[in-house]
Amino acid sequence: MKGNFVSVALVVIGALALAVNLEWLEFDLVALLRKWWPLALIGLGLALFLTPDGAAPKRD
Repeated sequence: MKGNFVSVALVVIGALALAVNLEWLEFDLVALLRKWWPLALIGLGLALFLTPDGAAPKRD
């Protein structure tokens, strides 16, 4: 699941960057980051919370 999220995120970021470079989309990343940076902290916290420990399975 973790690898799928990273690959989808890279595709979306690349598509947005291409659209901005081709001037199909006007996008100000600095202004967006100034306003929405706390959302990155929330997402990181949720990802850490929902990620399994990787601990060994319990034996009976």
